[in-house]
Amino acid sequence: MPHSQTSAPRDGVRFPVRLARGASPWLLPTAAVAALSLARALRSPRSAATVLAVPTTALTAGMLWFFRDPEREIPEGRVLSPADGVVQSIMPWKDGRTRVAIFMSPLNVHVNRAPLPGTVTSVEHVPGGFVPAFNKESENNERVIWHFDTELGDIEMIQIAGAVARRIVPYLPTGSKVEQGDRIGLIRFGSRVDLYLPRGVEVAVEVGQNTVAGVTRLDRD
Repeated sequence: MPHSQTSAPRDGVRFPVRLARGASPWLLPTAAVAALSLARALRSPRSAATVLAVPTTALTAGMLWFFRDPEREIPEGRVLSPADGVVQSIMPWKDGRTRVAIFMSPLNVHVNRAPLPGTVTSVEHVPGGFVPAFNKESENNERVIWHFDTELGDIEMIQIAGAVARRIVPYLPTGSKVEQGDRIGLIRFGSRVDLYLPRGVEVAVEVGQNTVAGVTRLDRD
């Protein structure tokens, strides 16, 4: 049955627009500087604070947009996209699996979701470089490797940091039970998510196609 997610993360930032858990270290200091600059600019319009207020307010607005975490109505489907973005590549793997790589620009929602229901069997953080996520060399970037025990067997998903992102925030530990479309982690700023579909699963998306996490179906019956 389709389901929607309505509960807020335990330590998520509470604003009129729901924000991703893990946004606080970036957003709160920027918002505080913007608020202070605006307050001083209103008291003294010709002060240096007026000059600072404009870019810091714009930056805060940009971060509010970047860290947005909208609710999603999760549809029926065997494998759903783990990320908002665009399909960068679809590659057959030597072991028979197919890798679907989804590039996430800074304009996309960066909260990733579980592609299938199941159990998290491992969450491994791997340090690395920070080249742009659309570059082939990004496979050597900082990343978090997930494995899920699902009805299709072991499903591997990799969150890859981009040139700016230096922090991937997993939301769940090993052993966690997940429903399809559950929020599982955040990648700060430009990044990529790779999902490995098991042998025999036919890909339903194409290179260049836009995807929505927890909504777009990646496989075909």
